[in-house]
Amino acid sequence: MARLVPGVFGVALGVSLLLPPTPALAHNSLTGSDPRDGARVATAPARIELRFLSRLDPRTTKITVTGPDNVAAAGGAPTFSGSRVRVPFKPGRAGLYIVGYQVASGDGHPVTGEVRFTLTTGTAADPSASPSPTGAASLTASAASPPVTPTAATTGPDGASPTAAVVPAADERDDRTGWLWALAGLVLLAALVTGLLLRRRAGRNHGG
Repeated sequence: MARLVPGVFGVALGVSLLLPPTPALAHNSLTGSDPRDGARVATAPARIELRFLSRLDPRTTKITVTGPDNVAAAGGAPTFSGSRVRVPFKPGRAGLYIVGYQVASGDGHPVTGEVRFTLTTGTAADPSASPSPTGAASLTASAASPPVTPTAATTGPDGASPTAAVVPAADERDDRTGWLWALAGLVLLAALVTGLLLRRRAGRNHGG
């Protein structure tokens, strides 16, 4: 009988070593994801999937999805299927997206981590929210306005600052021309009168 007891314990020990550990005592961990960690994605997926070693409990599982500028990118509540969880994805602009998770292990210890992927093509921005480009508006205004002809400038006598040369208008030029002709006529008339007076004086002198 004494020899039988050690034999039974030996067989039990060998069987226990051959059996895998039960899931209840396993430490849960992430086994894969879609998109995978570190991936660069051109087309945004409809949902994000995380796969774990053990079955997930929806009551103790937390999933968060954030995009550029820490904007939430989860499009709805997560759905569970055994050791997998899926979250609808609501993409924003291109950039880095972080999927954070917290799950519970069979031994009661929480397991936290994150999956990162980059969306290379984002959704188009709202044109009503973006400010109008100042450069384009200035360029349009410059193209619409007629060009300004530069005005000739002259330097003042003291050499301080140049002043624009004043060009007389057509009416002013006509008025000045009329005054010049009138003045020339007066001068000519005065010359004629003076000549006549001198002739009369000369005739009187000869007659006397």
